[in-house]
Amino acid sequence: MFCKRAKPILNFHHHQRIMRCYNNWNFNLYSTKTGFAELPRKLRRSERKPWLTSVNELKRRARLEKQQTRLVQEVTLNPPENGLLVKSLVPVAHQVLSSRAQLLACTARVANSIPIYFCSLCGEVHVGGTPHKIRTCDVSGSQRNKEHTWEKGQVEHVLPVVESFHLFDRLGRSVSHDERLQVDRIPAMVELCIQAGVDIPEYPTRRREYPIYRVAGRLIDFEKRFPKDYSSGKDISASGFWETPLKSSRVEQKLDFLSDDIKGFAEKGTEAWEKMRSGAIKLMQKYAVQTCGYCCEVQVGPKGHRVRQCQAFKHQMRDGQHAWQEATIDDLVPPVYVWHVRDHHPVALVDALKRYYGKLPALVELFAQAGAKVGESYIGVMREDVVVPELDEEKLVV
Repeated sequence: MFCKRAKPILNFHHHQRIMRCYNNWNFNLYSTKTGFAELPRKLRRSERKPWLTSVNELKRRARLEKQQTRLVQEVTLNPPENGLLVKSLVPVAHQVLSSRAQLLACTARVANSIPIYFCSLCGEVHVGGTPHKIRTCDVSGSQRNKEHTWEKGQVEHVLPVVESFHLFDRLGRSVSHDERLQVDRIPAMVELCIQAGVDIPEYPTRRREYPIYRVAGRLIDFEKRFPKDYSSGKDISASGFWETPLKSSRVEQKLDFLSDDIKGFAEKGTEAWEKMRSGAIKLMQKYAVQTCGYCCEVQVGPKGHRVRQCQAFKHQMRDGQHAWQEATIDDLVPPVYVWHVRDHHPVALVDALKRYYGKLPALVELFAQAGAKVGESYIGVMREDVVVPELDEEKLVV
Protein backbone atom coordinates (compact mmCIF):
# COMPACT_ATOMS: atom_id res chain seq x y z
CA MET A 1 0.00 0.00 0.00
CA PHE A 2 2.86 2.34 0.85
CA CYS A 3 6.05 2.92 -1.02
CA LYS A 4 9.29 1.36 0.16
CA ARG A 5 10.62 4.60 1.61
CA ALA A 6 7.81 4.56 4.18
CA LYS A 7 8.84 1.23 5.69
CA PRO A 8 11.18 2.67 8.33
CA ILE A 9 8.32 4.80 9.62
CA LEU A 10 6.00 1.85 9.83
CA ASN A 11 8.43 0.01 12.04
CA PHE A 12 6.76 -0.39 15.44
CA HIS A 13 9.47 1.19 17.56
CA HIS A 14 10.07 4.08 15.17
CA HIS A 15 6.34 4.62 14.82
CA GLN A 16 5.89 4.79 18.58
CA ARG A 17 8.71 7.33 18.95
CA ILE A 18 7.33 9.67 16.33
CA MET A 19 3.78 9.36 17.64
CA ARG A 20 5.03 10.24 21.10
CA CYS A 21 6.83 13.30 19.74
CA TYR A 22 3.87 14.46 17.64
CA ASN A 23 1.07 13.90 20.13
CA ASN A 24 2.97 15.20 23.15
CA TRP A 25 3.98 18.47 21.54
CA ASN A 26 4.36 20.01 24.99
CA PHE A 27 7.51 17.86 25.39
CA ASN A 28 6.68 16.75 28.92
CA LEU A 29 7.27 13.04 28.23
CA TYR A 30 9.64 13.36 25.34
CA SER A 31 12.45 10.92 25.92
CA THR A 32 12.40 7.50 27.51
CA LYS A 33 15.99 7.93 28.74
CA THR A 34 16.66 11.48 29.81
CA GLY A 35 13.47 13.51 29.47
CA PHE A 36 13.18 16.56 27.27
CA ALA A 37 15.03 19.64 28.45
CA GLU A 38 13.46 22.83 27.13
CA LEU A 39 15.68 25.58 25.84
CA PRO A 40 15.46 29.02 27.46
CA ARG A 41 12.56 30.90 25.95
CA LYS A 42 13.53 33.92 23.88
CA LEU A 43 12.37 36.96 25.78
CA ARG A 44 10.38 39.70 24.17
CA ARG A 45 11.78 43.18 23.94
CA SER A 46 9.58 44.38 26.81
CA GLU A 47 10.29 41.40 29.08
CA ARG A 48 12.88 41.42 31.81
CA LYS A 49 15.27 38.60 32.53
CA PRO A 50 14.10 36.27 35.32
CA TRP A 51 15.39 37.08 38.79
CA LEU A 52 17.74 34.60 40.44
CA THR A 53 16.62 35.87 43.85
CA SER A 54 12.96 36.72 44.34
CA VAL A 55 11.94 40.35 44.65
CA ASN A 56 10.49 39.72 48.12
CA GLU A 57 13.83 38.34 49.31
CA LEU A 58 15.65 41.36 47.88
CA LYS A 59 13.25 43.68 49.68
CA ARG A 60 13.77 41.79 52.93
CA ARG A 61 17.55 42.15 52.60
CA ALA A 62 17.20 45.87 51.86
CA ARG A 63 15.08 46.38 54.98
CA LEU A 64 17.62 44.47 57.05
CA GLU A 65 20.51 46.58 55.74
CA LYS A 66 18.54 49.74 56.42
CA GLN A 67 18.03 48.67 60.03
CA GLN A 68 21.75 47.93 60.40
CA THR A 69 22.66 51.41 59.20
CA ARG A 70 20.79 52.89 62.15
CA LEU A 71 22.89 50.91 64.62
CA VAL A 72 26.41 52.22 65.14
CA GLN A 73 28.11 48.87 65.45
CA GLU A 74 30.84 47.01 63.66
CA VAL A 75 29.82 44.24 61.26
CA THR A 76 32.42 41.62 60.40
CA LEU A 77 32.46 40.69 56.72
CA ASN A 78 33.67 37.48 55.13
CA PRO A 79 35.84 37.25 52.00
CA PRO A 80 35.44 38.52 49.34
CA GLU A 81 33.07 41.13 50.83
CA ASN A 82 35.85 42.41 53.10
CA GLY A 83 38.25 42.95 50.19
CA LEU A 84 40.31 39.79 50.72
CA LEU A 85 40.54 36.86 48.36
CA VAL A 86 38.91 33.50 48.85
CA LYS A 87 42.08 31.40 48.94
CA SER A 88 40.34 28.18 47.96
CA LEU A 89 39.10 29.79 44.71
CA VAL A 90 42.44 31.17 43.54
CA PRO A 91 43.43 27.87 41.81
CA VAL A 92 39.94 27.74 40.28
CA ALA A 93 40.43 31.20 38.79
CA HIS A 94 43.75 30.17 37.23
CA GLN A 95 42.14 27.02 35.83
CA VAL A 96 39.25 29.01 34.32
CA LEU A 97 41.63 31.44 32.61
CA SER A 98 43.81 28.66 31.20
CA SER A 99 40.73 26.74 30.03
CA ARG A 100 39.48 29.84 28.26
CA ALA A 101 42.79 30.26 26.42
CA GLN A 102 42.76 26.59 25.43
CA LEU A 103 39.13 26.86 24.31
CA LEU A 104 39.89 29.80 22.04
CA ALA A 105 42.81 27.96 20.44
CA CYS A 106 40.80 24.76 19.89
CA THR A 107 37.82 26.65 18.48
CA ALA A 108 40.01 28.53 16.00
CA ARG A 109 41.64 25.28 14.85
CA VAL A 110 38.37 23.36 14.43
CA ALA A 111 36.66 26.31 12.70
CA ASN A 112 39.23 26.04 9.89
CA SER A 113 37.81 22.61 8.96
CA ILE A 114 34.09 22.99 9.73
CA PRO A 115 32.34 26.00 8.17
CA ILE A 116 30.33 28.47 10.22
CA TYR A 117 27.51 30.54 8.75
CA PHE A 118 25.50 33.42 10.15
CA CYS A 119 22.49 35.35 8.90
CA SER A 120 23.38 38.94 8.07
CA LEU A 121 19.87 40.09 8.99
CA CYS A 122 18.84 38.33 12.21
CA GLY A 123 22.15 36.89 13.41
CA GLU A 124 21.08 33.22 13.24
CA VAL A 125 24.08 30.87 13.29
CA HIS A 126 24.49 27.53 11.54
CA VAL A 127 27.36 25.08 11.96
CA GLY A 128 27.96 22.59 9.16
CA GLY A 129 28.53 22.22 5.46
CA THR A 130 25.10 23.18 4.12
CA PRO A 131 23.13 25.98 5.83
CA HIS A 132 19.63 25.01 6.87
CA LYS A 133 16.49 26.17 5.10
CA ILE A 134 14.33 26.66 8.17
CA ARG A 135 12.39 29.89 7.75
CA THR A 136 12.83 31.65 11.07
CA CYS A 137 14.21 35.00 9.91
CA ASP A 138 11.52 37.38 11.13
CA VAL A 139 13.16 40.78 11.53
CA SER A 140 12.87 44.12 9.81
CA GLY A 141 14.24 43.88 6.26
CA SER A 142 14.06 40.07 6.03
CA GLN A 143 12.75 38.22 2.99
CA ARG A 144 9.06 37.63 2.54
CA ASN A 145 9.44 33.86 2.91
CA LYS A 146 11.53 34.38 6.13
CA GLU A 147 14.56 32.55 4.72
CA HIS A 148 17.96 33.49 6.06
CA THR A 149 20.67 35.37 4.19
CA TRP A 150 23.78 33.34 4.96
CA GLU A 151 27.34 34.61 5.09
CA LYS A 152 30.61 33.08 6.25
CA GLY A 153 31.02 33.31 10.01
CA GLN A 154 33.96 33.47 12.37
CA VAL A 155 34.83 32.17 15.83
CA GLU A 156 33.09 35.10 17.53
CA HIS A 157 29.76 33.92 16.12
CA VAL A 158 29.90 30.62 18.03
CA LEU A 159 31.79 32.02 21.03
CA PRO A 160 30.73 35.64 21.58
CA VAL A 161 32.84 37.73 23.94
CA VAL A 162 31.03 39.66 26.69
CA GLU A 163 33.05 42.62 27.96
CA SER A 164 33.12 44.34 31.34
CA PHE A 165 34.84 47.38 32.81
CA HIS A 166 38.10 46.54 34.55
CA LEU A 167 38.07 47.68 38.18
CA PHE A 168 41.27 48.54 40.01
CA ASP A 169 39.36 48.25 43.31
CA ARG A 170 36.33 45.99 43.14
CA LEU A 171 34.96 47.57 46.35
CA GLY A 172 35.58 51.14 45.18
CA ARG A 173 33.12 53.47 43.55
CA SER A 174 31.36 52.56 40.33
CA VAL A 175 32.49 53.71 36.91
CA SER A 176 30.70 56.98 36.10
CA HIS A 177 29.39 58.05 32.72
CA ASP A 178 32.23 60.52 32.20
CA GLU A 179 34.82 57.77 32.82
CA ARG A 180 33.42 55.33 30.24
CA LEU A 181 36.25 56.08 27.77
CA GLN A 182 39.01 56.16 30.38
CA VAL A 183 38.45 52.74 31.96
CA ASP A 184 39.46 49.60 30.08
CA ARG A 185 36.90 47.08 28.90
CA ILE A 186 38.12 43.48 28.90
CA PRO A 187 36.35 40.11 28.58
CA ALA A 188 34.10 39.58 31.57
CA MET A 189 35.52 36.10 32.15
CA VAL A 190 39.03 37.55 32.39
CA GLU A 191 37.83 40.26 34.79
CA LEU A 192 36.20 37.62 36.98
CA CYS A 193 39.44 35.67 37.14
CA ILE A 194 41.40 38.83 37.98
CA GLN A 195 39.09 39.69 40.85
CA ALA A 196 39.30 36.08 42.06
CA GLY A 197 43.09 36.10 42.33
CA VAL A 198 44.78 35.99 38.90
CA ASP A 199 47.44 38.68 38.48
CA ILE A 200 47.87 40.12 34.98
CA PRO A 201 50.52 42.87 34.73
CA GLU A 202 48.62 44.70 31.99
CA TYR A 203 45.56 45.03 34.24
CA PRO A 204 46.66 45.73 37.81
CA THR A 205 44.22 45.40 40.68
CA ARG A 206 44.36 46.24 44.33
CA ARG A 207 45.11 43.34 46.69
CA ARG A 208 44.35 44.10 50.32
CA GLU A 209 46.30 42.59 53.18
CA TYR A 210 43.89 43.70 55.89
CA PRO A 211 40.11 43.34 55.77
CA ILE A 212 37.66 46.21 55.71
CA TYR A 213 34.72 46.56 58.07
CA ARG A 214 31.19 47.87 57.87
CA VAL A 215 30.14 50.37 60.49
CA ALA A 216 26.68 51.93 60.33
CA GLY A 217 26.30 50.87 56.72
CA ARG A 218 29.60 52.36 55.57
CA LEU A 219 32.72 50.50 54.51
CA ILE A 220 35.80 51.58 56.48
CA ASP A 221 39.26 50.60 55.26
CA PHE A 222 41.85 50.44 58.03
CA GLU A 223 44.68 49.44 55.74
CA LYS A 224 47.58 51.86 56.08
CA ARG A 225 49.58 50.65 53.08
CA PHE A 226 47.65 52.55 50.43
CA PRO A 227 49.19 52.79 46.94
CA LYS A 228 50.43 56.36 46.39
CA ASP A 229 51.03 56.02 42.65
CA TYR A 230 47.43 55.13 41.88
CA SER A 231 46.37 57.08 38.77
CA SER A 232 42.83 55.73 38.22
CA GLY A 233 44.06 53.38 35.51
CA LYS A 234 45.38 56.07 33.14
CA ASP A 235 48.52 54.10 32.32
CA ILE A 236 46.67 50.88 31.52
CA SER A 237 46.65 49.83 27.87
CA ALA A 238 43.25 48.78 26.61
CA SER A 239 44.69 46.15 24.27
CA GLY A 240 47.70 45.00 26.26
CA PHE A 241 46.24 41.66 27.23
CA TRP A 242 45.50 40.59 23.66
CA GLU A 243 48.85 41.82 22.30
CA THR A 244 50.90 39.55 24.57
CA PRO A 245 51.50 36.36 22.55
CA LEU A 246 53.02 34.44 25.46
CA LYS A 247 49.95 32.57 26.65
CA SER A 248 48.51 31.84 23.24
CA SER A 249 51.82 30.42 21.99
CA ARG A 250 52.13 28.20 25.03
CA VAL A 251 48.62 26.89 24.51
CA GLU A 252 49.34 26.16 20.83
CA GLN A 253 52.49 24.23 21.75
CA LYS A 254 50.59 22.13 24.27
CA LEU A 255 47.82 21.41 21.81
CA ASP A 256 50.25 20.42 19.06
CA PHE A 257 51.92 18.09 21.51
CA LEU A 258 48.64 16.53 22.57
CA SER A 259 47.03 15.98 19.20
CA ASP A 260 47.41 16.80 15.51
CA ASP A 261 43.96 15.83 14.23
CA ILE A 262 40.74 17.81 14.35
CA LYS A 263 39.01 15.27 16.57
CA GLY A 264 41.71 15.66 19.18
CA PHE A 265 41.29 19.43 19.19
CA ALA A 266 37.51 19.03 19.42
CA GLU A 267 37.80 16.73 22.44
CA LYS A 268 40.21 19.11 24.17
CA GLY A 269 37.93 22.01 23.33
CA THR A 270 34.89 20.24 24.79
CA GLU A 271 36.82 19.50 27.97
CA ALA A 272 37.98 23.13 28.21
CA TRP A 273 34.40 24.35 27.65
CA GLU A 274 33.06 22.28 30.53
CA LYS A 275 35.94 23.25 32.83
CA MET A 276 35.53 26.94 32.08
CA ARG A 277 31.78 26.94 32.71
CA SER A 278 31.93 24.81 35.86
CA GLY A 279 34.79 26.88 37.25
CA ALA A 280 33.03 30.15 36.46
CA ILE A 281 29.92 28.93 38.29
CA LYS A 282 32.04 28.27 41.39
CA LEU A 283 33.55 31.74 41.18
CA MET A 284 30.18 33.42 40.70
CA GLN A 285 28.88 31.83 43.90
CA LYS A 286 31.32 34.04 45.84
CA TYR A 287 32.24 36.90 43.47
CA ALA A 288 29.17 38.84 42.38
CA VAL A 289 28.47 39.54 38.72
CA GLN A 290 25.78 41.98 37.63
CA THR A 291 23.83 42.09 34.38
CA CYS A 292 21.22 44.41 32.92
CA GLY A 293 17.72 43.01 33.07
CA TYR A 294 16.90 44.19 29.55
CA CYS A 295 20.16 44.12 27.57
CA CYS A 296 23.35 42.02 27.48
CA GLU A 297 25.56 44.43 29.48
CA VAL A 298 27.61 42.74 32.24
CA GLN A 299 29.66 44.21 35.06
CA VAL A 300 31.84 41.98 37.25
CA GLY A 301 31.72 43.23 40.82
CA PRO A 302 29.28 43.74 43.69
CA LYS A 303 27.49 46.58 41.86
CA GLY A 304 26.98 47.79 38.33
CA HIS A 305 28.46 50.85 36.67
CA ARG A 306 26.69 54.19 36.12
CA VAL A 307 27.29 54.55 32.39
CA ARG A 308 24.14 55.71 30.60
CA GLN A 309 24.30 53.55 27.49
CA CYS A 310 21.30 51.22 27.80
CA GLN A 311 19.02 51.34 24.78
CA ALA A 312 16.64 48.57 25.79
CA PHE A 313 12.97 48.73 26.73
CA LYS A 314 11.96 52.03 28.43
CA HIS A 315 15.53 53.21 28.82
CA GLN A 316 14.23 56.80 28.78
CA MET A 317 12.64 56.22 32.19
CA ARG A 318 16.02 55.13 33.59
CA ASP A 319 17.92 57.99 31.90
CA GLY A 320 19.82 55.40 29.88
CA GLN A 321 21.14 53.58 32.93
CA HIS A 322 21.00 49.80 33.19
CA ALA A 323 18.57 47.85 35.36
CA TRP A 324 21.12 45.80 37.28
CA GLN A 325 20.40 42.38 38.71
CA GLU A 326 22.30 39.21 39.58
CA ALA A 327 23.84 37.52 36.54
CA THR A 328 23.94 33.86 35.55
CA ILE A 329 26.56 31.84 33.73
CA ASP A 330 24.61 32.29 30.48
CA ASP A 331 25.02 36.07 30.82
CA LEU A 332 28.77 35.69 31.23
CA VAL A 333 29.16 32.99 28.53
CA PRO A 334 26.08 33.24 26.30
CA PRO A 335 25.35 29.92 24.52
CA VAL A 336 24.33 30.49 20.91
CA TYR A 337 21.87 27.68 20.17
CA VAL A 338 21.93 26.21 16.66
CA TRP A 339 20.09 23.37 14.94
CA HIS A 340 21.76 20.02 15.54
CA VAL A 341 22.93 18.19 12.40
CA ARG A 342 22.97 14.43 12.89
CA ASP A 343 25.75 12.25 11.53
CA HIS A 344 27.04 14.90 9.08
CA HIS A 345 23.76 14.86 7.15
CA PRO A 346 24.58 16.04 3.61
CA VAL A 347 21.07 17.36 2.96
CA ALA A 348 20.11 20.74 4.41
CA LEU A 349 17.59 20.85 7.23
CA VAL A 350 14.17 21.74 5.84
CA ASP A 351 11.44 23.84 7.37
CA ALA A 352 8.75 21.15 7.10
CA LEU A 353 10.61 18.81 9.49
CA LYS A 354 11.87 21.35 12.02
CA ARG A 355 9.72 19.80 14.77
CA TYR A 356 11.95 16.71 14.67
CA TYR A 357 15.28 18.55 14.87
CA GLY A 358 17.15 19.22 18.09
CA LYS A 359 19.44 22.03 19.11
CA LEU A 360 22.83 22.46 20.73
CA PRO A 361 25.04 25.36 21.74
CA ALA A 362 27.01 26.44 18.68
CA LEU A 363 30.36 25.62 20.27
CA VAL A 364 29.23 22.15 21.34
CA GLU A 365 27.77 21.53 17.87
CA LEU A 366 31.07 22.60 16.28
CA PHE A 367 33.04 20.14 18.38
CA ALA A 368 30.41 17.41 17.93
CA GLN A 369 30.68 17.60 14.14
CA ALA A 370 34.46 17.31 14.52
CA GLY A 371 34.05 14.00 16.34
CA ALA A 372 33.89 14.97 20.02
CA LYS A 373 31.41 13.28 22.33
CA VAL A 374 28.53 15.43 23.52
CA GLY A 375 28.04 15.57 27.28
CA GLU A 376 25.04 14.01 28.96
CA SER A 377 23.69 17.42 29.97
CA TYR A 378 22.92 18.19 26.31
CA ILE A 379 21.24 14.90 25.38
CA GLY A 380 17.82 16.24 26.33
CA VAL A 381 17.95 19.01 23.71
CA MET A 382 19.57 16.96 20.92
CA ARG A 383 16.41 14.86 20.35
CA GLU A 384 18.41 11.88 19.17
CA ASP A 385 15.68 9.42 20.20
CA VAL A 386 13.25 10.77 17.60
CA VAL A 387 13.44 9.40 14.06
CA VAL A 388 13.45 12.17 11.46
CA PRO A 389 11.09 11.12 8.63
CA GLU A 390 11.55 11.90 4.98
CA LEU A 391 9.52 14.64 3.35
CA ASP A 392 7.08 12.16 1.76
CA GLU A 393 6.74 10.27 5.06
CA GLU A 394 5.90 13.25 7.24
CA LYS A 395 2.21 12.97 6.38
CA LEU A 396 2.15 9.41 7.77
CA VAL A 397 3.00 10.61 11.29
CA VAL A 398 -0.26 10.68 13.25
